[in-house]
Amino acid sequence: MHDTPPYRRIGIIGTGRVAQAMALALHAHSVDPMLVWGRTPTRRDAITARIGHSAPAQDLAQIASACDLILIAVSDDAIAPIVAALAEQRPTGAPLILHLSGRSGAAILTPLAQRGALTAAVHPAMTFTGDPDREVARMIGARFVVTGSTRPATGAAERLVALIGGVVEHVAEAQRALYHAALCHAANHLVTLMAGSCDALATAGIADPAALLAPLVRAALDNSLDRGIGGLSGPLLRGDADTIRDHLAAISAHSPRLLPAYRAMATATLDALEQCGAPASLSIRRILT
Repeated sequence: MHDTPPYRRIGIIGTGRVAQAMALALHAHSVDPMLVWGRTPTRRDAITARIGHSAPAQDLAQIASACDLILIAVSDDAIAPIVAALAEQRPTGAPLILHLSGRSGAAILTPLAQRGALTAAVHPAMTFTGDPDREVARMIGARFVVTGSTRPATGAAERLVALIGGVVEHVAEAQRALYHAALCHAANHLVTLMAGSCDALATAGIADPAALLAPLVRAALDNSLDRGIGGLSGPLLRGDADTIRDHLAAISAHSPRLLPAYRAMATATLDALEQCGAPASLSIRRILT
């Protein structure tokens, strides 16, 4: 005998990568077929055709009247207009309504809370690349950062995360922007860093820069996650001013687009070392200015 799914009907607002992955993760937990709504009907219909046990919603009113769990999976700037439009429909019952953005907390959902909904921000701290099957598998053990508007809303959000195998972390409303900035600094800027290094290696004559970098940067990532700045190696740690001078000269001559990022990251690394008690590297700082 199968357990009854925990939600009467789930509604997904959005048709992007996160919406697709969450729809796939949750559709089996809805008694009635999941409803999916998006501004592009062809994408909406493609999602429902792919995952099964789902149907396209014709408008937000249908989701507001039928669903006891509603996920808003749209771009950051689109959340507030969607919230306002959904609030106008006066969702029935006391549905759990979540948005999946990292930037905002639960306050942006206040118009819905005022209509009696349980509201929370639930951000999956993952990268979504457009492969929903793999992303659903990666949700097992992944962190989902929750900011709830009330204790009952937080508890309801925690149960949802557990349902798909995630691990809950909590961030206060006031710290939500800092949390998101930290994620972007780590994940987005890492992509920029790797792209710049690969371009410079290609200019230096390396046929497969990614293959050359992979073992080095994976070890550096593991060390940094394990030891923080204590995992650092290289010329800045050793105080090799002449090496840094040679780097700047070579980058200026052959890969000038990399120069601002190299200077900024080297300076930030010196700052971190000094904050941990290393002696000031005045000679290297002069070279970097």
